[in-house]
Amino acid sequence: MGPVRLEAITWDRLGDLLAERLLDLRPADGGAWPRVAIDGAPAARPGDLAARVHEALRIRGRTSLVVGTDGFLRPASVRLEHGRQDVDSYYGDWYDTGALWREVFGPLDPGGDGRVLPDLWDPATDRATRSPYVSLPPGSPLLLHGPCLLRHWFPLDLSVHILLSPGALRRRTPDAEQWTLPAFERYAREADPAATADVLVLALIHI
Repeated sequence: MGPVRLEAITWDRLGDLLAERLLDLRPADGGAWPRVAIDGAPAARPGDLAARVHEALRIRGRTSLVVGTDGFLRPASVRLEHGRQDVDSYYGDWYDTGALWREVFGPLDPGGDGRVLPDLWDPATDRATRSPYVSLPPGSPLLLHGPCLLRHWFPLDLSVHILLSPGALRRRTPDAEQWTLPAFERYAREADPAATADVLVLALIHI
C-alpha cells in the first residue's frame, strides 16, 4: 500500500475530484469502460455521491451511467424466505449479484457491446422493471452504488468506500432498519472495505 493522504473536503469538491480522476482512468483489463463502485451502507447515501460524480462528469463533457444495487434486489419470496429481519439473508441473499455480473459487468468486459441493463427488479411492486438497455459509449464510466459491494470480487477499476463511525451509522439508520446493522459489522470484519478501497471517505456530516 502506498502512502495515505488525508484531506478535509466537501461533498461537492469530492465529486469534482473523483470526476477528474475518472477522466483519465483506463480499465486494467484493457476494456473500454471504467467500472467504479461507490460502496456504503444506505445511511451513508452512496447513491448521492454517485449522482454528484455523474453530474461533475456531465459538465466536463463525459457521459456515465449510475446503477444502484437496489434495482437488482431478488424477489421478496427469495430475500424474505427466512423472515423480514434475517441478517444472514440481508448480507448474502438480498441482491442478485449474478444478474449484476451478467447484465452490468458482462457487457463492459473487453469485447463487450456496452449495453447495460440499469435495473431489473422494482422492490416496491416486486415485479420486473422491464427497463430498456442503455448503450454506454466507450470511455464512459459505470458508477455502481450500494452496500457491501467490495465482497463480491466485481471487476472494478476504482472503488470508493464511505465509512460512518458505528455511532453515526446507528444514528443515521432509520429505526425500521436497525436490524441490518450487524450485517455491516460483519462486512467490516470480513471484507475490511476501509483498508481495501482505493478511496476512503470518512463521512462526518450529511451528504
